[in-house]
Amino acid sequence: MTDSPNQPAAVDERIKERSPLREALIRPELGGIMGTAIVFVLFLLFASDSGMFNSQGILNWSQVSAQFMIIAVGACLLMIAGEFDLSVGSMIGFCGMMIAIFSVTMGWPVWLAIIVTFALCIAIGALNGFIVIRTGLPSFIVTLAFLFILRGFTIYLPQTLERKTIIGGVKDAAEGDWLAAIFGGKILTGLFQWMGDAGIIATFERGSNIGKPVVDGLPMLIVWAIVLIIFGHILLTRTKFGNWIFASGGDAEAARNSGVPVNRVKILMFMFTAFCACVFATCQVMEFGSAGADRGLLKEFEAIIAVVIGGALLTGGYGSVIGAALGALIFGVVQQGLFFAGVESSLFRVFLGVILLFAVILNTYIRRIITGER
Repeated sequence: MTDSPNQPAAVDERIKERSPLREALIRPELGGIMGTAIVFVLFLLFASDSGMFNSQGILNWSQVSAQFMIIAVGACLLMIAGEFDLSVGSMIGFCGMMIAIFSVTMGWPVWLAIIVTFALCIAIGALNGFIVIRTGLPSFIVTLAFLFILRGFTIYLPQTLERKTIIGGVKDAAEGDWLAAIFGGKILTGLFQWMGDAGIIATFERGSNIGKPVVDGLPMLIVWAIVLIIFGHILLTRTKFGNWIFASGGDAEAARNSGVPVNRVKILMFMFTAFCACVFATCQVMEFGSAGADRGLLKEFEAIIAVVIGGALLTGGYGSVIGAALGALIFGVVQQGLFFAGVESSLFRVFLGVILLFAVILNTYIRRIITGER
């Protein structure tokens, strides 16, 4: 006999219903959301009177956070794909130095120097990925080697060409350059002037700048961070390629058997990580008007920490660009907040260690929930 039309459909016993609490716990952004809320509450209590949350203070920690966000987006996608890139910090220094050498030492137009440098660094990122794929070596080892190679060239080249490790004059060379403005300019200046005139944000009360807003525009560094976060989030959550990234990091062999081009995905993620490092470096060079051989030190570890705080698993296959952005926001707020609160800045490293340990413990617990491990 067939079932009656009015009879309720049988429930497959193999399907387990998830409670709303469990659904919330396995969200990769959970740690980043909790950390962000705690950090903001603490600094609202202890540093609200120091100017941390006026227009200038917000700009300060927003710019620092944006720096972390730019490299965290690339590191996040690569980690979800199951790989690491420890050469990010050295790539930042190398990229900035090559832009300075091409534009100042060799006299190239800045736009050409930027394009050639991006192409060179992205090619190095592809080489990283190619070596990892072809040799089967851990990406930790391969990119550690490139950390030293790139840092060595970053020191050797300016010493050989200029007899120094800092090359200035980039800002003068970039004057009026169309591509330099995309990395070192500001937008919405009219809006900020209107807010200053309306008394919404502070303005200068003395000197030649009287009446001008203290914050006169949105730096392109922040714009780039927002654009990359949106791009990374959409790529990861709304496209087939995003599913490939998760599959490549979750179980590469099963992904290959399902038709996922795992090798191509991983190489492209190494290239995207190099691209993000170049964006960071170019914005930094345009801001300071110079390139230094020590730029980007330890940034690779800070990017990874931001991603882990944001909920990504070190084993790959799980994570969130939004979570990584929140981890980077925590970095920027704490780094500047300690200054505003009058706390010794060296404690920032202590904070990093504590929050990293907390994030790893939380992420391990989440992984056990997902996999059903005990």
